[in-house]
Amino acid sequence: MAEVREYSNLIGGELRPATGGGTLDSVNPATGEVWAKIPRSTAQDAADAVAAARKALPRWSALPAAARAHVLRKVADVFAQNAKELAEIETTDNGRIISETAKRDVPGMTYLWHMAAAECGAAVEGKSVILGPKSMGFTRREPYGVVLGIIPWNSPISTFSAKAAYALAAGNTVIMKPAEQATVSTLRLGELLREVLPPGTLNIVSGLGEEVGDALVRDRGINKITMTGSTETAKIITRASTDALKPMDFELGGKAPNIVFADADLDAAAEGITTMSIFTANAGQVCVAGSRILIQRPIYDEMIERMTAIAKNIKMGDPLSLETTMGPIASREQYERVTSYLEIGVKEGAELVFGGRFGAELVDDEAYAGGYWVEPTLFATTDNSLRVCQEEIFGPVAVAIPFDTEEEAVAIANDSTYGLAAGVWTTDLGRSQRMFRDLQVGYVWVNTYRKIVPGLPFEGMKDSGYGHDSVLANTRERSCVIEH
Repeated sequence: MAEVREYSNLIGGELRPATGGGTLDSVNPATGEVWAKIPRSTAQDAADAVAAARKALPRWSALPAAARAHVLRKVADVFAQNAKELAEIETTDNGRIISETAKRDVPGMTYLWHMAAAECGAAVEGKSVILGPKSMGFTRREPYGVVLGIIPWNSPISTFSAKAAYALAAGNTVIMKPAEQATVSTLRLGELLREVLPPGTLNIVSGLGEEVGDALVRDRGINKITMTGSTETAKIITRASTDALKPMDFELGGKAPNIVFADADLDAAAEGITTMSIFTANAGQVCVAGSRILIQRPIYDEMIERMTAIAKNIKMGDPLSLETTMGPIASREQYERVTSYLEIGVKEGAELVFGGRFGAELVDDEAYAGGYWVEPTLFATTDNSLRVCQEEIFGPVAVAIPFDTEEEAVAIANDSTYGLAAGVWTTDLGRSQRMFRDLQVGYVWVNTYRKIVPGLPFEGMKDSGYGHDSVLANTRERSCVIEH
């Protein structure tokens, strides 16, 4: 067994263990073995991080936008120079296959940090209004102060970058609280970025939500909270922070519809749904997973056949191998949740089209027999009220639902408490515009999926949250009226 390395928090530019020396195990989900240890931080660590961020705030926020941009470009260089290591750490920590972390995540985040650097100037732009010959009004944009970013386990590098880059570009200092299930890539970034960011500008504190996360959320020294995670976690954070009102941005769960019309390119739709949308896309562990597949009846059987054929060729195994096309579930807890829905779907009366198996039998190599493996699974039903249609499973489990008309497709798609994203597959331009107008979601893809573009707001509706990560979203706008 390889050596188990212990990582540290980043507080005030220093690498520090948790107060009291407590640690948590980080488990490789492909093997089920402990591969690293992370700090089990305390309320004291939270307080220290807030103090460090507040101390660094005046100097960082006072820097000219061009000077902040220069620093952020250095951060982008760190991502580029350490791309291979960061991709391998992310893959080992949460099972996300190397072809995604190395080809999509890390390169994409290098670009995002450059984008944030380019947008630094927007954080200081105001506007003026002439109110009369002796009166004018103007606005001033300012950073909020200390921004707390709470990031999930399914894509730490991406969400770390989206939250930290834009907040720093706006002149805020940042504290990041990664999920305890997959923390190592964030802590490694702390080691690397302390060489280019001023002390206290970025702070990283790991540990359990009820121990250090709760302390951070309640701290009056935090001026804004941005979180990507579950709807239930957002409700807990909202309740915990009521003693000190502060703005919040939440990107939460989803139950995205993938709507395939009879005029669609069926090859592209079948490939896009099974690879970009649900199964090989981080084993379905993405908030935008298109797990409700709505198919127009004339092509229903043909689409099912195409998706079944593609699913048969999905290869599970070593996530660090480029031959692997789907990795494991990221943790034992999530594995048990996903597998419970396999039983729920059958009990509810949904037809099992393919999949349904889980465990060591899905991989050939004994080295991965202890991993958290779940087979790509597709149910079919005409009843959108089933739990497998309404509840976020966050795994490689999807449901196919037939429909007849465009209006029916919209009704089924909107019959959900979630409203994060949707996919539409059609060659009819007019239909694509109508679907974008009528779908109650924040982000719509047409003839593609999971293509998130920096610069376009990624914001949910309903129980999928509100607010988004951008430079302007990390500033407040103050107004002044002058008579002279």
